[in-house]
Amino acid sequence: MLITHDTRCALDTVVDLVNTAPDDESAPDGLADVAGLYAFVRGHRMSDVGALSEFDLSAVRRIRGRFAGIFAAPDARTAAGMINELVAAAGTTPRLTDHDAYDWHVHYFAPGASVADHLAADCGMALAFFVVAGEQERLRRCEAPDCLRAFVDLSRNRSRRYCDSRTCGNRLHVAAYRARRKESAG
Repeated sequence: MLITHDTRCALDTVVDLVNTAPDDESAPDGLADVAGLYAFVRGHRMSDVGALSEFDLSAVRRIRGRFAGIFAAPDARTAAGMINELVAAAGTTPRLTDHDAYDWHVHYFAPGASVADHLAADCGMALAFFVVAGEQERLRRCEAPDCLRAFVDLSRNRSRRYCDSRTCGNRLHVAAYRARRKESAG
């Protein structure tokens, strides 16, 4: 599957957005306040985003939950329905642009759109490309029992199981190794 630069940026953004949600009541929200939303927007170099408010923060948190639902969708039909609703509500207006030293690419959000609509349109379309390509199963959650982070499996054979093999994957492999050693010594 060919993934263009702007689609890859949108995928990274949606994964990071979903992963700002706290895993439980004790974990902090990655979008705790408007300053956190500003940091998120700057960190992802989102273009055409103006002043942000509490209203924007609330709207982004709502769509974050909707994106999380797409990563948990049991099948392509369910994911497609969720993406269609999200993108339609954003009032998408595809347009070609070549800003900030990037070559021509497509933005799906309308000029002057809110940050929530911007995210819903661009990130929703990036996820839509995966459903269209029959690759919805690549939108995953980490299989580590204590981790629920979202990720997009871009491995060649669709075999990635953990959000990060150096943390979650390695931690589980070490635990399994220690359990085997303890059992054999036992």
